[in-house]
Amino acid sequence: MGLPRVSGERRPSPHIAIMLACTLRESPAMKLRTLLGLIVLVCWLIPPAHATTIKEIARIKGEGESVLRGTGLVVGLPGTGDSGKEPALARPLSEYLKNSGNTIAKLEELAATKSVALVSLSCVIPEGGARADDTLDVHVSTLGTAKSIKGGRLVISPLVGPYKGDPVFAMVEGAVTLDDAAIPTVGRVRLGARILRDIMMPPVGDTFDLILRPHFAGWSASTQVAASIDSLYRADPLAAGPTIARAMDERTIRVYVPETERSDRAAFIADVLSADINTTLLRLPAMVVVNPADGSIVMTSDVEIGAVAITHKDLTITTTIPPPVPSQFDPLVERSHWTGLQAPAPAAANAKLSDLLAAFKQLDIPVADQVDVLVMIQKMGKLNAKLVID
Repeated sequence: MGLPRVSGERRPSPHIAIMLACTLRESPAMKLRTLLGLIVLVCWLIPPAHATTIKEIARIKGEGESVLRGTGLVVGLPGTGDSGKEPALARPLSEYLKNSGNTIAKLEELAATKSVALVSLSCVIPEGGARADDTLDVHVSTLGTAKSIKGGRLVISPLVGPYKGDPVFAMVEGAVTLDDAAIPTVGRVRLGARILRDIMMPPVGDTFDLILRPHFAGWSASTQVAASIDSLYRADPLAAGPTIARAMDERTIRVYVPETERSDRAAFIADVLSADINTTLLRLPAMVVVNPADGSIVMTSDVEIGAVAITHKDLTITTTIPPPVPSQFDPLVERSHWTGLQAPAPAAANAKLSDLLAAFKQLDIPVADQVDVLVMIQKMGKLNAKLVID
């Protein structure tokens, strides 16, 4: 009796073969229990498909993020705020005190103030909009000469739309926390914005466009997403009939709502966005994503680069005469201004980016400099991947 095949050419391990042989000599009940356990084990051994849903790689056109803006005053600063001699601070501070029942006769009365800072406010409304009573984070940045807003509190301030004349959509108030202690003039009020009116997205008509997120852009990706949507409502995708979805460009898929679904567009849209799609079929390029702020570099496993040589400003060459005899406990350490990176064999055209990162680690190069090197390699045409700086 030959061993059954699992997942194409993949064969079970010898342990599974022994289990199969044992089941032939067991009782029917034992055979059933053993077989069920074997099925679970085989399913566990089969590698999972790289599947996701459309809503994770695309959004509906017109339902992207939006921004609210405003200005406000941060109070309670320990002498690190703007100078009260500056009219840019004195005028809004005087107006605030007036509205609070404490009218200031002359702006000069505020000259000694250094506990208040005039700040710019911005609030990002997430995709899909916001509803009344939602709370969101607000970013705070100084506008004047304040040295720090650490420990301050933002007095209640309105947030309007991005265009001149837009109405008030939210009010913000709360304690300011710093995102980075090294930059004390920038912070945020966590969940400080309280939405006053619904911020709605445009209604969906008989047709709507799906926009692929930039990292997934490509003709193969848009075509595959359109085919996946089409297969939801057509038993035979090759058969003649109206098209449900069509790729318009590298990022846009136009979806036509069938007449039978127009009475319940919400359910149709939910089905489209929750449709499964195999990301391996999107034929996405190799990708390297770097974040200089937190020093992280993330890449796909198939990133390759051409042969390059790299020099770095902070490296030194150390020579010892006479040269030491290396041993396990006293190895010979060589340092150079150059490190070469090339394919390990003539048959291979490129090297792996992981080799370059390993060289970076050996040379103790900071992440910020690593990012600069990656950018230069990309400009040289030697980075066979899409570089994304987050």
